[in-house]
Amino acid sequence: MEAFGPGTCGGGGETPGTEGRPAPEARVHFRVTRFIMEAGVKLGMQSIPIATACTIYHKFFCEINLDAYDPYLVAMSSLYLAGKVEEQHLRTRDIINVSNRYFHPGGEPLELDSRFWELRDSIVQCELLVLRVLRFQVSFQHPHKYLLHYLISLKNWLNRYSWQRTPVSVTAWALLRDSYHGGLCLRFRAQHIAVAVLHLALQAYGVEVPAEAEAEKPWWQIYTMDTEIP
Repeated sequence: MEAFGPGTCGGGGETPGTEGRPAPEARVHFRVTRFIMEAGVKLGMQSIPIATACTIYHKFFCEINLDAYDPYLVAMSSLYLAGKVEEQHLRTRDIINVSNRYFHPGGEPLELDSRFWELRDSIVQCELLVLRVLRFQVSFQHPHKYLLHYLISLKNWLNRYSWQRTPVSVTAWALLRDSYHGGLCLRFRAQHIAVAVLHLALQAYGVEVPAEAEAEKPWWQIYTMDTEIP
């Protein structure tokens, strides 16, 4: 699997923290993308728009230092922008209310006062900033359609008992979702990420692909040689 793009993009060049722990920036990005995912679910967003929001966030901070802007404001703007890109439009008021509830559980919704309108304007202005920084390139190819295609093919390949007794599909989708906590979406091609999470899910449950030992090429290599899926 070949990486592409800048080596430092998406955390690829970050220096590890002490005792093998992730670098401080990586921990911040993990927490903020967790916020994006949870807020996206509460806003009723589907998996692709949430993935787009995470990718926009990671790509922005590949170009800009983390301490230059509030990462949570960038995250809120990424949700707003991703809704437009993926045609699942969100209201800024809903994003603000969900975010407020996330940071202040049990608190009251924000009143429509000056603080609310300042935050709304900040989200809109930050959206414009993100678009300029990313040079309006905010459409991405995600691994989801590839993973779905690979899972269907593998399901027909494996025997029914092996498929039903192990949650390979559920685990692969969970691994794919979790991959957006970091910058893998910017460092590797969508096909490679899809086959990687599927390979890891199979290994986790000890599921072997039939006739793999006799095959000339590994099964995952055959998948990654596939043409683009429309």
